Amino acid sequence: MGGAGVMNIGLCHYKIGGTDGVSLEMAKWKWVLEEMGHTVHLCGGALETTEGDLVGELHHHRPEVERITENAFHELRGYESGAALENGILAFADRVEVGLRRFVQERAIELLIPNNIWSIGLNLPAAVAFTRVVRELRIPAIGHHHDFYWEEFRGMRPTCPEVERLAEEYLPPQAPFIRHVVINSLVQAELERRSRVSATVVPNVFDFSGPAWRIDSYNRDFKDAIGVEETDVLVLQATRIIPRKGIELAIDLVAELNGSHHRRRLEEKGLYDGRRFDKDSRIVLVLAGYSEDPQAEYLKRLQAKAARLGVELRVISDLIRARRRTEDGKKRYSLWDCYVFADLVTYPSLYEGWGNQFLEAVRAKVPVVVFEYPVYRADIKGKGFAVISLGDRIEGYDELGLAQVRGEVIDRAAREAVSILTDRALRREMVERNFSVGKRFYSLDALQSYLSGIIE
Repeated sequence: MGGAGVMNIGLCHYKIGGTDGVSLEMAKWKWVLEEMGHTVHLCGGALETTEGDLVGELHHHRPEVERITENAFHELRGYESGAALENGILAFADRVEVGLRRFVQERAIELLIPNNIWSIGLNLPAAVAFTRVVRELRIPAIGHHHDFYWEEFRGMRPTCPEVERLAEEYLPPQAPFIRHVVINSLVQAELERRSRVSATVVPNVFDFSGPAWRIDSYNRDFKDAIGVEETDVLVLQATRIIPRKGIELAIDLVAELNGSHHRRRLEEKGLYDGRRFDKDSRIVLVLAGYSEDPQAEYLKRLQAKAARLGVELRVISDLIRARRRTEDGKKRYSLWDCYVFADLVTYPSLYEGWGNQFLEAVRAKVPVVVFEYPVYRADIKGKGFAVISLGDRIEGYDELGLAQVRGEVIDRAAREAVSILTDRALRREMVERNFSVGKRFYSLDALQSYLSGIIE
């Protein structure tokens, strides 16, 4: 890839233009690569809110692809044998390859960047097809790996020797003209241990340029729309509602803040922006993300815990979209509108590949409460961010199966949160420091320096 100059680059994923983390990171890579002078073409199995080339067989939610994934990594029951499953995988790879070759030829692609296709295993035929095309056409490629099938919480394991062999060859593949990028140092080390594959760490980034997110004519009624009063404290949980996000720890924190001694301090001092806090004021935990479980089983457990502890939850995912819009005559807000009105952001994830919502809070200049998940400890903490910590150790699980940390950890975090909620100067010092650190290490400019070292 050295000395490649300006190129036609293909950024590919199972789907493009969504609000998932991979789609959002692809948009940032596209912008930076174009700033570097390259021409970037998007290719996906589904097009959501952006233009691109459609190769329908890439989509991981096609019924035939979901059937392959279920049999390959969960339970082999839809094929008579592992050999039959392998034949099905290779046959579907032929179909993916037809569309991929067409994309490469029509767009004169000189560098392919598949995202997660060579790592997460949710469309194994696509991994085979990309490898064939890259090897046969000798197109340089950068495998951008956000997630891996072998990460413990995914519960994915090859169901037969045939899938083990395919996974070893294609998740990810190796070739002199393929380079690999991962988003944290922990998977970098694990990939080296498992597959002897060397990878470069390129962390997730965010756009720290442009105007600050502010109250404007569109979002001015946001609090009214979600039922939060002006004198209430809005604690924002911006992530999806899934168990690894550890949202129960945010409930514990809000419950502690509602204790009489903490409320007394809030009432005596008032809030950082001059708002009063009185006996009728509430501390409301607002969940802006959506539940991936159709039965919302995890959400129901959270609601049961919140009811038991007297914590007021607001689930507002029906009002939040990737962009502001009107649907059925009703206003929908962007996720950024949520941050504008947040007094505190909770980010108690038990596991993250990196941590997009952490950077969003930093960009929004809102104090953030963090459970120090492994990647935060390994890659982020040492950069110098100032956070309210929930520690780094889960002590056990309650009768609802929800994670718990020690009571003294929650108490300490609540005391720090009260200080940040009532002291304007302390709050400003914290958020400005975080913004400066974030801009230095995790901005689009930082991404350009990372990519320059790989591509040029």
